[in-house]
Amino acid sequence: MEPSGPNPALRMALQSLHDIVLPPPVSWWPQTWGWLLVAALVVGTCLVAALRWARRYRANAYRLEALSMLGPIQHLLSQPATRREGVRQVGELLKRTALAAWPRVEVASLTNDDWVGFLKKYGDTDTHAVEWLLNDFEYHSADCIAHLPSRVGDDVIVATRSWIERHDVSA
Repeated sequence: MEPSGPNPALRMALQSLHDIVLPPPVSWWPQTWGWLLVAALVVGTCLVAALRWARRYRANAYRLEALSMLGPIQHLLSQPATRREGVRQVGELLKRTALAAWPRVEVASLTNDDWVGFLKKYGDTDTHAVEWLLNDFEYHSADCIAHLPSRVGDDVIVATRSWIERHDVSA
């Protein structure tokens, strides 16, 4: 006798089989309110830090611009033929930088010893080379300035860069 097919119990068992049912995926949302609070604090802290950084960056943008202007001035100071123009531009750059940071009425009228005193008062570095240049050599002839040693120009650039980077602007 040949079997006519699977027995009825096996056929019933095969018909009742279903595909494997997978559980729903785990949610990425936090399961408790505490994690929501932690996430909100992290996002808030990052937002406050980004806003403070942006405000500080904007407040110091004038420094970056002034520092970018030092390269061409350094080139002028390194050449004896253009050294007088470099000296003039150093003084102009320092004045423009100070005008960007302090009120015009406080800075614009400063000259000679008052201007040098201002640079000393708000700079926390040694600006002796710049003081010497502003007090004396800014008003000398081009021939006199052309015969300065080349290291003087380097010292002036270092002192100017230092003052621009580190001057203290009180709030």
